[in-house]
Amino acid sequence: MQFGTISIEILETGTFALDGGAMFGVVPKNLWERAYHAADEQNRIPMKAQCLLVRGEIGGKQRVILVDTGNGDKMPAKLRDIYKMDSSEHQLSRSLQHFGVTAADVTDVVLTHLHFDHAGGATMLNAAQELVPAFPNARYYVQKEQWQWAQNPSDKDRASFVKQDYEPLLAHGMIELLDGAGQLFEGIDVMPLFGHTKAMQAVKISTDAGVVFFGADVFPTSAHVALPYIMGYDNFPLTTLEEKKVLTTRAADEAWIVVFEHDGFRQASNIVRTDKGFARGEAITITSW
Repeated sequence: MQFGTISIEILETGTFALDGGAMFGVVPKNLWERAYHAADEQNRIPMKAQCLLVRGEIGGKQRVILVDTGNGDKMPAKLRDIYKMDSSEHQLSRSLQHFGVTAADVTDVVLTHLHFDHAGGATMLNAAQELVPAFPNARYYVQKEQWQWAQNPSDKDRASFVKQDYEPLLAHGMIELLDGAGQLFEGIDVMPLFGHTKAMQAVKISTDAGVVFFGADVFPTSAHVALPYIMGYDNFPLTTLEEKKVLTTRAADEAWIVVFEHDGFRQASNIVRTDKGFARGEAITITSW
């Protein structure tokens, strides 16, 4: 979809599933199933790992930017089964090909954080079964505090960090550690958030046609727009609550298009005010698949 002078697309990278109770924290199952989707026999809910593809002249240079990379294809079969990972229909490389983009064309990869469902596709196994960066000509960006947290994570989110997803980036000299909020490129700002994990960075893209906001795991699905819907996975849930209050207010007041990275059914929507607080607006399809 064209947004002013740049194009923004949602890339499908495959589906997976996580425990619904963990995804919605203290919210009762009968409520989150109505707000999102019924769970399967293992209490897992259907999810996607959707990325952004941003292209155009940005800051005086033609750029091809990825925001997050999905689960990737390196996960052992046992874990792929546990998480119900399925890339038979959609895969990051095939989605890029759909838009005529090769891995070598990608100039920049913004990783919101280093959990496997966001950074798994950042590296790959080559023909010699060596771990290498998946985008050989790209610069990868992550917050310095997130990188440091990944080296010594909490017991709560230790299993979400897979070193093979990001350590090869450092070994190849392709990672750039960012220090706080600010403009990464003209019109593209990163906003560190601290509720889900230390210094996860949301991405705010300001265009002539409005703002597109990629909030990663602060709004993993559209059901998480409601303030009490906070993941049990979050390290600091009360911080998430305060961050959501700020973001939902801004999104509603400024008519942002909010992308839901893990929503299995809606790519994006606006956020609207209701008599009960904030809610998702009508579904917005940025890219048809």
